[in-house]
Amino acid sequence: MLFLVLGPVLVAIVLVLLRRTRRRVEPMLARMPAARWERTNEVIRDPFTNRTVRVWIDPADGSRHYVPERLHEKRRLGPKT
Repeated sequence: MLFLVLGPVLVAIVLVLLRRTRRRVEPMLARMPAARWERTNEVIRDPFTNRTVRVWIDPADGSRHYVPERLHEKRRLGPKT
């Protein structure tokens, strides 16, 4: 009987914690690189989302931005050859 009461409560707590973690991680991943950002050769696997991300640097302030690898291909760095 106790399990029937505590089971759903524990599941709800786990779901809330997972959602909060996702909210913290997603804003760190930029959707598309800004025009002024410079592409680096650094590619990492984000341990939270398990996505491959490329590091881009904003030369104006030195900040690092993490863009999912497949998304950065949408922005070409010049004309297609």
